[in-house]
Amino acid sequence: MIFERLTKFLDTEESVAMPSDVPPRLTFQALEGLRMSRSRERILTNLEEMYREAFERAKETADPAAMASLDFAYRREQLYFEILLDVRDAIEKK
Repeated sequence: MIFERLTKFLDTEESVAMPSDVPPRLTFQALEGLRMSRSRERILTNLEEMYREAFERAKETADPAAMASLDFAYRREQLYFEILLDVRDAIEKK
C-alpha cells in the first residue's frame, strides 16, 4: 500500500525517461554549452584568503616551518590556477 502511494506520487510526467535524455558527461560539446562563471580575480582572491588564514594560524603558533611551507604551497597553487585559468580563457575564446 505504501509502495503504491509512493509510486503514484513519484511517477509523474517529468520522471518518464525520454529518448532525448542524455546522461551528463564532460565532453567538448558539454563544455561549449557551459559558461565559466567564476572570474579570475574571484578565484585567486579566494585562494589568497584561504592561505592567508592558514598562514596567520601558523604565525600565531610561531611555527616557521609551517609558514615557509604555506608560503611555497600558496605560490605553487597560484601558478597552477593561473595556468588553468589561461587554458579556460583560451577555450572560451574559440
